[in-house]
Amino acid sequence: MDKSIEQMRQDLALAGYAQRTRDRYLSTARRLAGRYGRPIVELTREQVRDIVATDRSASWKRMELAGLVFLWRKTLGRPEQVSFVSWPTSHQRLPEILSLEEVTALLSAVEHPRYRTMAMVIYGGGLRLSEALALEVGDIDGSRGVLRIRHGKGDKAREVKLSPSLYSWLRSYWAQERPPMPYVFASRVTGKPPAKETVRDAIALAAKSAGIRKRVTPHVLRHCFATHLLEAGTDVRVVQALLGHSSVYTTARYARVTEKIVRATPSPLDLLPQKRR
Repeated sequence: MDKSIEQMRQDLALAGYAQRTRDRYLSTARRLAGRYGRPIVELTREQVRDIVATDRSASWKRMELAGLVFLWRKTLGRPEQVSFVSWPTSHQRLPEILSLEEVTALLSAVEHPRYRTMAMVIYGGGLRLSEALALEVGDIDGSRGVLRIRHGKGDKAREVKLSPSLYSWLRSYWAQERPPMPYVFASRVTGKPPAKETVRDAIALAAKSAGIRKRVTPHVLRHCFATHLLEAGTDVRVVQALLGHSSVYTTARYARVTEKIVRATPSPLDLLPQKRR
């Protein structure tokens, strides 16, 4: 293996990058080395420019560029090799949001207790799917009313609220299913949580059964958690902490889609003194 790639692997681990990000950065480095058939450290600036110019989608290219920039700036210590890099803009779509009635219908339509409880945890605590799958029995603190997320995005830990209704549902689920320790949502057959795609399929099927025409995924439930809290008047910084966002600006995008807030906001035209016609 190229020594630079191995060094990059170590640098990413020391920097605390999430495993998924490490894998994608390293994959970019391997493709780069394979393309030219020579050690990365020997590549010229023109060759780096050539791979950057490859036609890709904006979201894919941003991840590739981030990997290349990390490689040359951090691992190789040659930032001049990537000083020409500019980040492509990408269209940010507004997240799909379900109404409270649609969430109720969706949860009722999930047939399997494991997937229904998982959907309730994602919506009730604002969890990512990966965080729900990694949830262990010891992470449920009923006495304090919190769920501990030990390895969130970027390997950050946080606590989210465990409401009395969600705690009661989790207790009922546990008494009925008795999944093998330590995972809350482990299969009795494999002893491990289900695959992400299996959960996504269960949620999508429930949405179809409930007559919901919107595209519904587990992450949509996380969006709904944030939006419904903001509509209820929860401070955006509280929502930021519950979601595990590093920046409040990431959380603030949910405020753009809260229908209740939009309807309640007066137009500045209505604030002007009204004259008789």
